[in-house]
Amino acid sequence: MTRFAFAIEYDGRPFVGWQRQADGASVQQRIEDAIGRVTGEDVRVHGAGRTDAGVHALAMRAHADIAKPITPFRLAGAINAHVRPDPISILACETVADDWHARFSCVGRRYRYDIVNRRAPLTFERGLAWRVAVPLDEDAMQAAADRLIGRHDFTTFRSAHCQSHSAVKTLDRLMVARDGDMISVFAAARSFLHHQVRSMVGCLALVGEGKWSPDDMAAALAARDRAALGFNAPPDGLYFVGADYPD
Repeated sequence: MTRFAFAIEYDGRPFVGWQRQADGASVQQRIEDAIGRVTGEDVRVHGAGRTDAGVHALAMRAHADIAKPITPFRLAGAINAHVRPDPISILACETVADDWHARFSCVGRRYRYDIVNRRAPLTFERGLAWRVAVPLDEDAMQAAADRLIGRHDFTTFRSAHCQSHSAVKTLDRLMVARDGDMISVFAAARSFLHHQVRSMVGCLALVGEGKWSPDDMAAALAARDRAALGFNAPPDGLYFVGADYPD
């Protein structure tokens, strides 16, 4: 039995999310089915994260244990052939130690959220970014983001369906950057709560519009109450950028 690690890119629009579910196609299920066709084995693929419906990935990390003798190069190519025409791509594949785990060995996860700040409708970026027509003040957004960095109880920014045993997380990075009409929010932490990034971005947008102040963001955090949340940003603009592992 060999453990293979993958870096996976996907467009989340056609899927119910990363995790296999009974009510629709998932990224995990599509890859597992492809591996099954290649190897004849019933294989479980474990991901570093669990993205929601409509959320994308630039380099989701995952692993699977396979008995069939096959090289990483051939395995990646075969999976890519069998997942067509789904928008999933195995970017890299390698063998790893038997105790390496895509989720439990991970020491950091990185996300990016893209906002197109313009009045005109989206064309190329439809479904791949969130359009906000009202002008946003990215400096005010950054000032509010700074209030969230560090170790806090993020109950306010947690989904009611979150299964994490604790709402206390350490947010290592929350940076707001503008390039023309594109505003990107970069978030990094060891782990995130369900909907945490989308909830934070939704509130940052309220600050950018002038409806909230940075102090309002701090108050929402301190409330530790989902009722204090502004709203969730839609899934369209959210990307799982990458996962970090010890050397």
